[in-house]
Amino acid sequence: MLQSKEYESKLRYMILTMPEVISRAPGIKIFGRTLRSFLFTTDTSLIKNTDADAVMAVYPFPPQPAINQAILNTASIPVMCSVGGGELADDRVLHMAMEAEWGGAFGAVLNPVADNELVAKLKKRIDIPTVVTVVSEREDVERRIESGADILNVSGAENTCKIIEQIRNKCPYIPIIATGGPTDETIRETIECGADAITYTPPSNAELFRMTMQVYREKL
Repeated sequence: MLQSKEYESKLRYMILTMPEVISRAPGIKIFGRTLRSFLFTTDTSLIKNTDADAVMAVYPFPPQPAINQAILNTASIPVMCSVGGGELADDRVLHMAMEAEWGGAFGAVLNPVADNELVAKLKKRIDIPTVVTVVSEREDVERRIESGADILNVSGAENTCKIIEQIRNKCPYIPIIATGGPTDETIRETIECGADAITYTPPSNAELFRMTMQVYREKL
């Protein structure tokens, strides 16, 4: 196989690189682009300095158009945006999802407590993937898919592989994004269980800054 050519910048030498093992994932093709690695962050400095295929912009606060739009404006790669669900009124979720689509998002991510009625409403209103988050083995994924889920976002901590295997036994063709864990071994296991793409949690800004400071100290 021919090796790709690379341009190296004198300034942008520190790029947040995805683990090589993620390239083994089959990927999910959305609007002509095959996405395997999703950077799990809302930090715009990380988003601007990564080789990830896409961003999973999900955060623990109520989704806000200003947050989603700031990420969409910053990113040069596809972004899947959090739109809420469950604790928010349906109209608000639908409005958030439509704004995300108009802003250029590649997917609208519903949280685990969004009901199937909301999934169905969202599917009818947007022309980007409806992504439903699954966190438990008890989730009725067949009903989720029947309601309109285009992609399942599996985040089950130590039970992630077990959840993926259950989904694959019932619904072999549904695209799955899943948390890969902290090591190459756990990522490889998640892919082998049936994940099509992997969300990767990067080191914190503080950890990365510590590395940068160490480089500066060694140069002095």
